[in-house]
Amino acid sequence: MSATAALDAYRRHAKRRRDAPDHALPPSSKQPLMTTTYSSSAGASSSAAGASSSSTPFHASPRSLHFFVRATDSKTIAIHAAWDDTVATILRHLAARGYGRDLRLLYAGRQLTPEDTIASLALPPDSTLHLAARLRSTPHPRAWQLAQHIASTAAASTASPAAYYLDELVNTYIAFSDPDSTENRRDHDSPLTDPLTLTTLTDHHAADYFDIFLQSGAALALVRLYLSASSFGRSYAERAIKVFLIPDPAPPLPHSMMPETLPVLLEFCRLLSLTAGTTDALYKSCRYTLGSMLSSPLSRRATSKSPAKVIEQVLPFAREILDAVLTGLSSESMKVPKTDLEELSNFLKVLRQQALLAAPDGPLPRNLYSRDCKRGWVWELHEMAMSLLKRADECLKRLEMDLSSLSSDSDSRGGVIETQPLWAGRLHVLAVLTELDSISALYEDVAHNLRFVLLAHRAPLNALVRCSKRNDHLHWLVKHKDLLCFEARRNLVLMLFSEGKDDYGELHEMLIDRSHLLIESFEYITQARPTELQSGLFMEFKNEEATGPGVLREWFCMVSQALFSPQQVLFLPCPNDQRRFYLNGTSAVDPLNLKYFIFSGRLIGLALMHKVQVGIVLDRTLFLHLAGRSITLEDIAAADPVTYASCKRILEMGAADIDDLTLTFSRDVHTLGSRRTIELCPGGQDIPVNIINRQHYIDLLIKNIFVDSISDQLANFAKGFSDILVNPKLQKVFFGCLDLEDFDQMLGGSNTNINLKDWRSHTQYNGYKEKDRQVNWFWKAVESMSIEQQRRLLFFWTSVKYLPSDGFGGLGSKLYIYKQLESADHLPSSHTCFYRLCLPPYPSLKVMQSQLQKITQEHVSCSFGTW
Repeated sequence: MSATAALDAYRRHAKRRRDAPDHALPPSSKQPLMTTTYSSSAGASSSAAGASSSSTPFHASPRSLHFFVRATDSKTIAIHAAWDDTVATILRHLAARGYGRDLRLLYAGRQLTPEDTIASLALPPDSTLHLAARLRSTPHPRAWQLAQHIASTAAASTASPAAYYLDELVNTYIAFSDPDSTENRRDHDSPLTDPLTLTTLTDHHAADYFDIFLQSGAALALVRLYLSASSFGRSYAERAIKVFLIPDPAPPLPHSMMPETLPVLLEFCRLLSLTAGTTDALYKSCRYTLGSMLSSPLSRRATSKSPAKVIEQVLPFAREILDAVLTGLSSESMKVPKTDLEELSNFLKVLRQQALLAAPDGPLPRNLYSRDCKRGWVWELHEMAMSLLKRADECLKRLEMDLSSLSSDSDSRGGVIETQPLWAGRLHVLAVLTELDSISALYEDVAHNLRFVLLAHRAPLNALVRCSKRNDHLHWLVKHKDLLCFEARRNLVLMLFSEGKDDYGELHEMLIDRSHLLIESFEYITQARPTELQSGLFMEFKNEEATGPGVLREWFCMVSQALFSPQQVLFLPCPNDQRRFYLNGTSAVDPLNLKYFIFSGRLIGLALMHKVQVGIVLDRTLFLHLAGRSITLEDIAAADPVTYASCKRILEMGAADIDDLTLTFSRDVHTLGSRRTIELCPGGQDIPVNIINRQHYIDLLIKNIFVDSISDQLANFAKGFSDILVNPKLQKVFFGCLDLEDFDQMLGGSNTNINLKDWRSHTQYNGYKEKDRQVNWFWKAVESMSIEQQRRLLFFWTSVKYLPSDGFGGLGSKLYIYKQLESADHLPSSHTCFYRLCLPPYPSLKVMQSQLQKITQEHVSCSFGTW
């Protein structure tokens, strides 16, 4: 069957959809003259037996016209009438069929007079007339006229010059639908408009115009022209249909009107799917646009009135694209086009949103998709999800086999090198898992089975996450962070930061005087807009030659040490761990303390964004607050061991011992020599602590000390940190992905002794050879240094004082020792941006040790040559 014949069959036999206006379905012109009535029903298509119809002989004539009448009960009546039949004759026949007595026929927004004959009306073939029960005019006559003009132009011969302008006609029609357009105001002011309807014009909706577009048969006529044998006609129709498509219609549709075009897009998709086929390029473009528009926030209100109906309409298209994705995943390469994944995501998003509207109280009832219930959209969507999960499981199994074959490329943690091209090309598997997680909110068994699949394939899951680039859709993995290794969790949260800019002109520039390091850094960072900081930093010290990443790393370490110094009264070190800091409750003595907390939060975020380990770590109480978690007694052990020990003793005491303490629900606070009492709850001073309420007392005490009393400081620190995230709302997601130990490694780096074997294995030489005596003397001198001297030497060499958790391998580059042709009285120099140490050929081990000892002095190791 040809495409045109298929379209005719569709028009004869398809049941009409609920969401869009019905089009007439004509009987064959070879049949006797008659009328045929079709009922409106759901579904994309049906057989002839499924249509409700009845036929009655009408007038026979050598000259006749075939047209359609849309009745008030949503039925479409196909009519063959003789040219000399009048409108009155047709109305009498319809009245005899039970459509009422006081009937009127409307065409193009104009009421037809009873005396008019079919011939005098000059109706184009396949015209659509409208049956009304009382005399009324349309409030949009010009829209009707233009829509009928589009339909008749498309239905005319493809050689007609007017067909060339079909896309311009459609653009003009869309301009009519814009309430603010000049054309629309002219339509309202038309003299054809009945004065009785003028009061409705202020309540204009673009949906009325696109309903008229469908009822006039314009969409159907354009598809027929697209299916014609003429290449010119096909191109004219394609251009006209593409006016409704995204991403680049010309001129673009008004943003607010896109949801109103959904019925038209839906009709194009249905017609093209049945006739041109699902592989047709124009059909695919229409389907892609339909999914994109339906999934946009603007369309939610338009589709929220009948969620079950929207699901039934979208399911056929979702099944099509799902089949394409399943086919790609089952191929040898497991390749799936990016557009297919995007389209599947759009349709699944629509289905999920509508399903949640239909069942807002949580997961869908199991009885609706059990084995005994193999019908309905709930069951169909469940089957789609299970098919996708099964294929994802198969892909992960194949990836696990690839991991074992890539053992030579795997590191000591069983992971895979992130730059591995093979894995970078398989990240779509992670996108499929993301879609499955979104559906798991609807079906409990999908959530359970997804967790089981991830648990069974932890190795490929970690490899995929480690290889992932910036992706805003992987936050769901927070629920499964226990399955991820540290490197995967680290990459997951680093994707929440901006990638920064490569162009120095777009970076936030800072010129800092070392003698005013903290004050000038504070001004540069706090006065900048968050977007400027997210672009990245360019750092220079005044009167110094060096610039680049090495200088920036040095600045991060130095300003962090200065900011977290006890002299700044912002933070206090934990008694048993001087690297770990918590917020100082008495910081309010500094009038700028809240702005400095914003600065502190921004600085920490920037250090993480630039992947610089500053040797500073945060206390568990501060970390838990940023993660939005509650703080328990065990969490305060490092920050306040005295309070921790006291509370532990209270929990271990008997009733009499607690009574002897005479504690109440209050605590005394000493600030700057003054003492005041804070109630932990209303009337707390009058509520004694006893064995029954002691746990509640301890919970309130911890909350007051570590949250309530420093709430302003915490809020400003959190705001500063969230300023650096691409989306500030994802702060809790960031910390939710990590354990405190993860955050320590990312921010503080390793605090253990430097592994000299690892250091040496990651060093290369230029001008020297590994067995040269100067090289051996160098490593002997380093070995004889203290751990602090080794850190200073490393800092002088690389601007890295605290190594990443994975040692020198985590630096992202080898270290280099260059032979410097200088005399022995010259000190070594460095290019920290390139991890390059320039070492003169010293004549002895003693001279080598002496010169290296000089650069490990603190005032030398953290500065560069001046002009």
